[in-house]
Amino acid sequence: MRGWAWAAIDAVLILVFAAIGRASHDEGTVITGVLTTAWPFLVGAAVGWALWWAARRSPASSLRAGLVVWPATVIVGMALRHLTGRGIAVPFIVVATLVLGVFLLGARALGIRANGR
Repeated sequence: MRGWAWAAIDAVLILVFAAIGRASHDEGTVITGVLTTAWPFLVGAAVGWALWWAARRSPASSLRAGLVVWPATVIVGMALRHLTGRGIAVPFIVVATLVLGVFLLGARALGIRANGR
């Protein structure tokens, strides 16, 4: 799969993360609400992808690429939430870090397993 396809998969997984979070807090899953919750993390993923693209030492499907995109997603996402007055409580940081790690690295692990690499 090409890099853009993995970027799209990451974006979908970030949207799923936002939708699950909103639903678990009874905030609803209306698309505008999900996008409002997800946008800082989508920007973070874009930063991660830009960093990976600049270095491009491994395929987009690799865990190595995920290890660039995942922390950028969380760090930039949390920074943007803070800068825009949104909450960044420690439990949220922990949950977001773990869930996004499972999603972004797990998708790549499944892709690697499916391709037998």
